[in-house]
Amino acid sequence: MTKEEQLLERRLAELSKTAYHRNIVTYSDFLNLNELNILYSLPKDKLYTRYITFGGYVPAERQMAAFLPDALYLCGISGEDETVLHQNFPFCAVYVKPAHEKYAEDLIHRDYLGAVLNLGIERSRLGDILIVGKGAILFICSSLKEYLTEGLRRVRHTDVSVSLADMDTFTYTPRIEEIKGTVASVRLDSLLSLAFASSRTKLSGLTEGGKVYVNGRLITSNGFQPKENDVISVRGMGKFQYIGTLSKTKKNRIFVIIHKYV
Repeated sequence: MTKEEQLLERRLAELSKTAYHRNIVTYSDFLNLNELNILYSLPKDKLYTRYITFGGYVPAERQMAAFLPDALYLCGISGEDETVLHQNFPFCAVYVKPAHEKYAEDLIHRDYLGAVLNLGIERSRLGDILIVGKGAILFICSSLKEYLTEGLRRVRHTDVSVSLADMDTFTYTPRIEEIKGTVASVRLDSLLSLAFASSRTKLSGLTEGGKVYVNGRLITSNGFQPKENDVISVRGMGKFQYIGTLSKTKKNRIFVIIHKYV
């Protein structure tokens, strides 16, 4: 573990300790896939409380962690109560759209990210960036919402306007491409091959190189067997959800279905 990762581990443990002793909910900054894996891998004896993670929608890649004092669990948290907790996470969603769509460039994720970082905002304070039509949805720490809405006026050469979304009513459904195909077995490398239309041999290095995460946890074995509805993320390539098996062929291959996020 690097020095930065050790510091993060201690920071997460300290947030949990604060939640426990002060009986309040504490929050991390936005965590990337590697940082989420560090959180998920923390031994139980290093945490004082339970936690939930959320990034504004399902399945967000960058998420905040909320450390919950025991009082919330002693009362019993239902799915509905967890939704209420989601609404209290200290971040908001903003819409960024061209001021004049007719003259707008075709902007990509990197363009929006660069424009926000150029304002002096740290990456850990910014969540996912979702391209929607000619504009984008950005998740950002609530303390920076005014700074962003007032300061972001241009992305590359395109003039933009920024407005806040109501997180109480905000919904986002990712666009998916449904892919069906057969695999010899439901292994991680087989599903990667199906999702990204490449050979298992070419893609095996992604897993071994520490670029593949299942539900936010780093997986380094190509033989790992995902479960139904697991979300598989590959850094630099995208992510998909393994929905499950449909049937078997006469040659005993397994017919599976996945949803690839596009």
